[in-house]
Amino acid sequence: MKVTKVDVYLLDAGAQRAERRPIVCRVHTDEGIYGDGEAGVAYGSGSNAAFGMIKDLAPLIVGRDPMNVEPIWESLLKTTFWGQGGGTIVFSGISALDIALMDIKGKALDVPCYQLLGGKYRDELRCYASQLQFGWTSKTGPYGTTKDYVMITEHALSEGYDAIKIDFTMYDRNGMAVPKHRVEGILDYDFINMVDERMAAIRDSCGYNFDIIVENHCRTDAWGAIAIGELCDKYKCFAYEEVTTMLNPEMHRVVREKVRTPIAAGERIYSRWGYMNFFKDHSVQLIQPDVCSCGGLSEAKKICDLAQVFDATVQAHVAGAPISTAAALHLEAAIPNFSIHEHHFRSTQEAITALGKYDYQPVNGKYHIPDLPGLGQEISDFAVKTALAHEVIDTPGEGE
Repeated sequence: MKVTKVDVYLLDAGAQRAERRPIVCRVHTDEGIYGDGEAGVAYGSGSNAAFGMIKDLAPLIVGRDPMNVEPIWESLLKTTFWGQGGGTIVFSGISALDIALMDIKGKALDVPCYQLLGGKYRDELRCYASQLQFGWTSKTGPYGTTKDYVMITEHALSEGYDAIKIDFTMYDRNGMAVPKHRVEGILDYDFINMVDERMAAIRDSCGYNFDIIVENHCRTDAWGAIAIGELCDKYKCFAYEEVTTMLNPEMHRVVREKVRTPIAAGERIYSRWGYMNFFKDHSVQLIQPDVCSCGGLSEAKKICDLAQVFDATVQAHVAGAPISTAAALHLEAAIPNFSIHEHHFRSTQEAITALGKYDYQPVNGKYHIPDLPGLGQEISDFAVKTALAHEVIDTPGEGE
């Protein structure tokens, strides 16, 4: 079997276009089997760069045997010069192609991708309702009052979830975005009190028989992160996510030494090499690799295996299109140190679900693992027809 061409698409997420611009690819073979992959930059700045990265990497797999996933991964890393420099865009491009190749391999062998990763430990995954400050299913934010935060929490719990994630620092009491200067340096009393009021209201109204993950989106520096971390301890939170910038692992260690709540991070850490410093100083207890940006399924499995050596558990980061969800489900099914699955608010919205052939959703807070060959998910015909950009790469190329 040989790779014959690669389609690269910039997808249109409809009304959410400004916030979600998923980049996906489809790798074709001479035996008619194809595989789909996704780059993990559907939001923020970088989607156009990821589109170009896949275009640049694709010639290196045209003409090759797609079953040789590991040798191809090594060549994408080591014969492209910038591959060994790493970073979001390089690893997102590698990830998209790696996922597509794993999808092909699973289809060719007529097995789900979790079998390629060693087999599944579990048939279903516990999920949490993620990013409730934006809303949940039929209810949309942003939210400002403590009553709003209680309402949206109760709404998620009523659907069978027993864990949620909220960024309590993103919006002020009027539901307006908190300006950047407000969360830098030493946090003022009113700001800390606002976060305290929201956490207290949720615990007072909903109790302690469910888990809260506190999202921070790297918005504060370490000293502000410690202040919020003390509230995480006070209200017995499950995890405290992206406490400060990923660029200096030492500051994560500083926060971890002051905060008892487990520290979570990973969506902006790439490859085994990127995770190693966080593991060595035990600054992250719950890793969150994004399969679509950390290096793909084959690399994500290695990261999770390495995490087990350092007693770190895993929750794959999921905030893209349906391919990213499917890839995460297969990874989390196949590792012993799985913790919980992220089900993002955007993944409940039609603008995102329409981009996949199948609409997989949790039932009573649990996700069942797809058993179809490969990923068990494909880019939908609708996604292809409405794509904002499309390129075809069918000529082999060489690395450096």
